[in-house]
Amino acid sequence: MRAQFVLSEIGVGLRRNLTMTFAVIVSVALSLALFGGALLMREQVSTMKDFWYDKVNVSIFLCNKNDAATSPKCAKGAVTAQQKQQIEADLKKMDVVDVVHHETAEEAYKHYRDQYGDTPIASTITPDQMQESFRVKLDDPEKYKVVATAFAGRDGVQSVQDQRNILENLFSLMNGMNIAALFVMALMLVIALMLIVNTVRVSAFSRRRETGIMRLVGASSFYIQMPFIMEAAFAGLLGGVVASAMLLVGRYFLIDHGLALSEKMQLVNFIGWDAVVTKLPLVIAIGLLMPAMAAFIALRKYLKV
Repeated sequence: MRAQFVLSEIGVGLRRNLTMTFAVIVSVALSLALFGGALLMREQVSTMKDFWYDKVNVSIFLCNKNDAATSPKCAKGAVTAQQKQQIEADLKKMDVVDVVHHETAEEAYKHYRDQYGDTPIASTITPDQMQESFRVKLDDPEKYKVVATAFAGRDGVQSVQDQRNILENLFSLMNGMNIAALFVMALMLVIALMLIVNTVRVSAFSRRRETGIMRLVGASSFYIQMPFIMEAAFAGLLGGVVASAMLLVGRYFLIDHGLALSEKMQLVNFIGWDAVVTKLPLVIAIGLLMPAMAAFIALRKYLKV
């Protein structure tokens, strides 16, 4: 009987405040969708870092004859065979180094022709203008500075470059988008909480006579508050379900039928469906508990008879 009464009161409250309940559902759904999207964006950045950082190399470019005439770093002349042997030996002794590959000027020229052979400038480049280099794969790409410090400025070394720096701007942009999404999510969350409090306040005021009678006949505070809390929780649950659906639809169209089909994005390792599905219980749980807690706190102030 009590359960039936609580459920009937929930239905009455939802019907009386239908527009505000709809606004709560939409606000909760949008804020939780942004929250879930921010979590997925962070995981996407982490996945891309793990994927790309494992593949990028540190490149130690050696001086050639052209550099000796144009670059102050190569003022002592082109790299000698002895200097190359010493650089390679020192690299292989370092604990942070995993693999060392020596690329000759001829190999560098061949790679250049493969990549840029169709461009007008390609015909002006000759093999003797290409630099020899050591391509170094590290156990931990974050320790690039160890190699840079050891070899930058050494005789025969023109420059030390970390390919990881090429990706930093992209990751910084994605992190910035993630922060912006979190900011908008926080704003939407505040709006949702304000709507929940106002909805509970209006509902409590419209049913002040019923709650007064319940208090007179000995009903407990929790029993009186339960319909209002359940109304907010139900609206939040619907918002969480809508947010979950938005995340699933977004993953399907944005990645599976969008970015993943683009030729320019073939080398990007996107997050899988498991990453999305594992976030859904958290989104729904927050959607259920957040409005319920907000309603409980609001009732302590507004439900007085």
